[in-house]
Amino acid sequence: MNFEATLNRYQPYALAVLRIVTALCFMTHGTQKMFGFPASQGGGGGFELFSLMGLAAILEVFGGLAILLGLFTRPVAFVLAGQMAYAFWFVHVPLMGQGNIIPIANGGESAVLFCFIFLFLVFAGPGAWSVDGALKSRSRVTA
Repeated sequence: MNFEATLNRYQPYALAVLRIVTALCFMTHGTQKMFGFPASQGGGGGFELFSLMGLAAILEVFGGLAILLGLFTRPVAFVLAGQMAYAFWFVHVPLMGQGNIIPIANGGESAVLFCFIFLFLVFAGPGAWSVDGALKSRSRVTA
């Protein structure tokens, strides 16, 4: 067996690991906003539910949970990619005053990475170990 064939066999599992690790990292941004956990230098917690920050926290926690479980992966990933694009262009770029679009200079590296990982999941799907996959295989069995 050649090396490429071996790697291809594990592709769905590698995709699942990317989805799960991304979701866990993403969710911490929401829990930090909502509960101040994990603690950050800027504080956190005490957010206003009906604000942009409140909406971001809810999307990060519950959208991240859906991605973690692989539940409605493609539509949720699409929404989260949009959220991260918004965060980059309307939060990080203006932060530096002069509209600096270089992610390392405006602190938007994670927003860019999350945006493109979520966009990738829109097209690639959830990979292995997902509720979406379990529901899909169950519907094939009952059909």
